[in-house]
Amino acid sequence: MQFSSFSEFIAMGGYGFYVWLSFGLATLLLAVLLISSNMGFNNVKAKIIQKQKRENKLKMAAEKQRQTEIDEQQNDSKEVLS
Repeated sequence: MQFSSFSEFIAMGGYGFYVWLSFGLATLLLAVLLISSNMGFNNVKAKIIQKQKRENKLKMAAEKQRQTEIDEQQNDSKEVLS
């Protein structure tokens, strides 16, 4: 379909309102989907980082506890030998 002027292109043979409304609505919905997906991705990423920090903290606490137990066993063995 060829148009002789820009205003005819916008009018789309009398169906311009519906055509442009559907294009606008589709664009809006795609933008909302993109933003929503991006926000969801950021939330998941933040939760993963938080979980990794928590796991590292627990590992450090367990390692510190294990080192404390080893130090106590060494002190007890030194006391026995003295």
